[in-house]
Amino acid sequence: MAQGKRHRGHRTAAGSIGSLASSSLHADPHIPGPADGSVWGRRRVLLLNSTYEPLTALPMRRAVIMLLCGKADVVHDDPAGPVIHSATRAIVVPSVIRLRSFVRVPYRARIPMTRAALMHRDRFRCAYCGAKADTVDHVVPRSRGGEHSWENCVAACAACNHRKADKLLSELGWTLRLVPLPPKGQHWRLLCTIKELDPAWVRYLGEGAA
Repeated sequence: MAQGKRHRGHRTAAGSIGSLASSSLHADPHIPGPADGSVWGRRRVLLLNSTYEPLTALPMRRAVIMLLCGKADVVHDDPAGPVIHSATRAIVVPSVIRLRSFVRVPYRARIPMTRAALMHRDRFRCAYCGAKADTVDHVVPRSRGGEHSWENCVAACAACNHRKADKLLSELGWTLRLVPLPPKGQHWRLLCTIKELDPAWVRYLGEGAA
């Protein structure tokens, strides 16, 4: 009950995250946009809820505007980050920012499976030999009825993937290093879309991102 009262009146729609970040996009015309340099298209800033739960990875421009508008605070500076100049101030783009107001995100039980998230789940290691993984393999081949799911997909190196082909593990005498299971936790929704993580983000993304 106390927790419910604390969050009463705060934003509750998932779309609130986007509206918080975009409601003042034109607040300062001196802030450059994506077309002003390639760094704008590549750089992302981790956005945390007011409770420090990871929400999304924002484009750099949105993150800067949220700071300028007082909607978020810097959690983790990046001394090597690009410096953004507005009409009245200069801001070093941080690695992590946090909302000042709580955003309630609707709960969705199953994490969508993407190549990026699966690689993070298996820590970029081949499920068969432990070498660096660069492909995704279906444990039970799709040609033999296997599904494209968390439970039947693993990270694999190209050599093992080629040797396994359309065979079953029992036919090869192979075993899996770990049982493939769906990951759990809100941070995995972020990992579904991010291939390379800023090292400063790891502490906020739980054990699955390490």
